[in-house]
Amino acid sequence: MSGFKDYFSTQSKIYSKYRPEYPKELYSFLANNCHELGLAWDCATGNGQAARGLCEYFERVHATDASEAQIRNTHGSHNINFQVADAANSGLKDKSVDLITVAQALHWFDLEKFYAEANRVLKEDGLIAVWCYAGADIDDDINPIVQNYYNNIVGKYWPEERKHIENRYNNLAFPFLKIKVPYFTMEIDWTLDHFLGYLESWSATTLYKKKTKKDPLGDLKKNIELFWPDHAIKRVTWPLTLKLGHKRQNESAPKK
Repeated sequence: MSGFKDYFSTQSKIYSKYRPEYPKELYSFLANNCHELGLAWDCATGNGQAARGLCEYFERVHATDASEAQIRNTHGSHNINFQVADAANSGLKDKSVDLITVAQALHWFDLEKFYAEANRVLKEDGLIAVWCYAGADIDDDINPIVQNYYNNIVGKYWPEERKHIENRYNNLAFPFLKIKVPYFTMEIDWTLDHFLGYLESWSATTLYKKKTKKDPLGDLKKNIELFWPDHAIKRVTWPLTLKLGHKRQNESAPKK
């Protein structure tokens, strides 16, 4: 798996516990747009969030991730096959897949190789869906504190690829016949401790700790808990950016 940049294996258990789940309406929408519901490939599945959502609609879900640690921390239904594999080598047969999903991970890929693999395994009427999210919205008191943490405390520890999330994938190639999509958000009710666990799962937080030997979340908690008391529940919202497309027939994958 040459070229694989692994920013999540060291905190894979935290990632599994504290990452928010995608909305059920998203999976329903994707399934309703598929011609068949035989096989979905969830590429870069992480802890299996999207795979677990897809398995309610598809007969089989093939969920892959290049990180062995992430795969060890997955769980899901009997019709999900979790496997260590990178985005360019799914292990699937030609023209066997009805839907490919990539949740919060497209920016890590070698796009030329991934799109070649996607076109190989997708059926002629198959679909591909990629999505990302950034910028948790809580309230007017807490949002500036979190934004300062993101930009100024751990900001320089974000990988370069993070810019694609901030740009909502507008600067990444998506060489498929696009389908119009509705607006989706992730919403979850959390305590402060759970929200801090989510921030701890960030790759930038992990790298900050590694480089400085300090925990940046202690000071952050002191600032936020003025507005978010222990055991209080607040709604956390993330807008989703979704791109959905049909396989382009008789075209090779584009250059990056």
